[in-house]
Amino acid sequence: MLQMKEISTFFSVIIPVYNRPHELDELLTCLVQQKYQPFEVLVIEDGSTISSNEIVKSYAFKLDIQYFYKENGGQGFARNYAFERAKGDFFIILDSDALIEPTYLEEVEKGIREKNLDLFGGPDKDHPSFTPIQKAISFSMTSLFTTGGIRGKEKNVGGTFHPRSFNMGISRKVWEATQGFKITRMGEDIEFSIRCLSLGFKSAILPKAFIYHKRRTDFAQFYKQLHFFGRARINISRFFPNELKWVHFFPACYLIGLLFVGLSLLVFPSFGKYLSGFVLLYWLGILIDALVQTKSFKIAILGLIAANIQLIAYGQGFLEEAWKKITNKPS
Repeated sequence: MLQMKEISTFFSVIIPVYNRPHELDELLTCLVQQKYQPFEVLVIEDGSTISSNEIVKSYAFKLDIQYFYKENGGQGFARNYAFERAKGDFFIILDSDALIEPTYLEEVEKGIREKNLDLFGGPDKDHPSFTPIQKAISFSMTSLFTTGGIRGKEKNVGGTFHPRSFNMGISRKVWEATQGFKITRMGEDIEFSIRCLSLGFKSAILPKAFIYHKRRTDFAQFYKQLHFFGRARINISRFFPNELKWVHFFPACYLIGLLFVGLSLLVFPSFGKYLSGFVLLYWLGILIDALVQTKSFKIAILGLIAANIQLIAYGQGFLEEAWKKITNKPS
C-alpha cells in the first residue's frame, strides 16, 4: 500500500523595511539559498525615503516575492499589512538587518511539526563578519550580567517563551484569532506574544532556527534603541500589569545606584570609595564574561562599554516612561 506524502508547510516570510535597501539585499540573498523551498516573501516598505523597490525587482526571477509600499505607521502595523496579503500556512517575521543560514526554514519546518507549535521564536548570534562593536553589542544583549542570560533562551522570565519579532513565526490560525499587532511600536511584539499565549496558543523557541542579528552599528544608535526598549517595557505594563517582573527594574536600579555612588564620592568620599568597589567588582564580572564569550580582549572592553550603555539607556527610558504613567502623561 502506497503511503501518502506529507504535505509541506507553505511559509510567508514577512520583512518590514525602513530605509535599509542594502541590508534587505543581504537577507534576500540568504533566502535564495534556502534548502527548504515552499515559501513566498513579502517586503513591506514602511514609508521609507530610500526605496528598496529596485532591490526587490532584482530578485523577481529568484524568489516568489512581492513588494508593497505603505505610509509610515510603524513595524507592527507593517506586519499586519503583510498578514492580510500573505498566502502561507505559517508566517515568519524577520527584521531586515538579519542574516540566516541555508538551513533556517528547514529547521523551522522541522521544529513546528515536531513540537506542534502555533508560534515560535529563534535566538540571535553574531556573525564572523560583524564589526567589533556589533559583536560587543551582541554580547551585551545576551549576557548574564545584563539580561540575566534569558534573552533567546528557553528559560524565560515567567517560565513561558515570548517570541520577539526580529525572529518570530505564527500560524495562520494565530493571525485569524488575534488580528495581529494591537500597537505598532513600544513593545508591540511582547504585547502580541503575551496575548497569543493568553489565548492558549503553544509557543517555544527553536534553538537551531537562529539568525545573525546586526542590531545597531555604533554606540549612539545602541543607546537610542535601548532607551526606547526601556520605555517599551513600561508601555507593555499598561496592557498587562502582571508582566512587569523584578528583573525589569534592574537597569533603573543600576542607573540610580551609579548616580548615588557618584554623589557619595563628592559628599562622603570614604563611603563613596567603599561603594565604588562594588561597581568595579561588577564591571570585572562583565569583563571576564565578555572575554570568555568572545575570546577577544578588545571586544571584551567594548562589551563592558556596551553593557553600561545598555543598562543606563534602558534604565533612563524605563524611569522616564514610568513617570509618564504615574502622572498620566501621554507617551
